[in-house]
Amino acid sequence: MVKEIQIFPGQDKSGKKETFDCISIYKGDVVGIVGPTGSGKSALIEDIEQLANGDTSTKRKIRINGKIPDAALRFNPKEKLVAQLSQNMNFLADMSVEDFLLLHAKCRGKDKSLVEKVIDNANQLTGEPIHKGMNLTILSGGQSRSLMVADVALISNSPIVLIDEIENAGIKKHEALKLLSGNGKIILVVTHDPVLALLTKWRIVMKNGAVEKIAKTTSHEFELSCQLNLIDHELFKIREKVRYGEVLTDNFPFVFDNLISAPLFAD
Repeated sequence: MVKEIQIFPGQDKSGKKETFDCISIYKGDVVGIVGPTGSGKSALIEDIEQLANGDTSTKRKIRINGKIPDAALRFNPKEKLVAQLSQNMNFLADMSVEDFLLLHAKCRGKDKSLVEKVIDNANQLTGEPIHKGMNLTILSGGQSRSLMVADVALISNSPIVLIDEIENAGIKKHEALKLLSGNGKIILVVTHDPVLALLTKWRIVMKNGAVEKIAKTTSHEFELSCQLNLIDHELFKIREKVRYGEVLTDNFPFVFDNLISAPLFAD
């Protein structure tokens, strides 16, 4: 059982050693990874996925429960501890949603009754209903991401989940994180979205390929994240109405002071 992962320092893009001693992440933690484009966020989650042992470009070392991971955990696909939800996720298998989930459940030794639960949970994350008879190849980006979030949470045995910019899929982000973390997994979220970043317990700030600092989410930031999440939910509902051709008649329920309204394009 994975109770803790530890990240030991490597080097930045210039070869300068990182300044932190050790980053410990525990079972049930949801941690954000933030920083500008090119700051090294993807390299960090790749180190974690590969359970690096000083053999990647960053020279970082990853430990599981304080120990060097066995070779099987690193190189045998059946033993891997890490599940990764990437930015772009499209299915290539020509099979139905139900058949895919049944096959995955069988491979993982899980009961087939989980199939319905996965689909139900996925439908709580996306505005586009997923039906068990749908072919995987026709699922939209949001449907695919929602299905995989629910699949990883309920069927996958991987105790560590890496999520790369989940905000780009147009799904309910707060509910997705709640579903994943509620199953006792270690969650690391790479994001540019302040709503997601402030929902995490703390965040790793990247710069020039290195860990710049660790920022703990303050009580004020958490309160702000709750307000931002309410706004995000309203935007989600408006987005769905527009997508389905509905005419918007209600005013936005939040009022912003000193908001200047101007046309996007001048005549």
